[in-house]
Amino acid sequence: MAITQEMINRINELYHKSQAEGLTAEELEEQKKLRRAYIDAVKGNISSLMYTVDTVNEDGSITNAGEEHAARMKKKQ
Repeated sequence: MAITQEMINRINELYHKSQAEGLTAEELEEQKKLRRAYIDAVKGNISSLMYTVDTVNEDGSITNAGEEHAARMKKKQ
């Protein structure tokens, strides 16, 4: 899910309202969902970006950061 400026604005509105007067149960749920969507989008962007990063090892070989990360995550499972 792509994060729109409207979603960011709503996250900020809910934050400011929570500080000023508090949120209703529905607004708390909305805030939770919007924050989760934002975090997931950022993680996805970082994950995608990792596949564009290559490192040159001391032995001259090249390692792709995204592939290395995916291999480590697979080992953890």
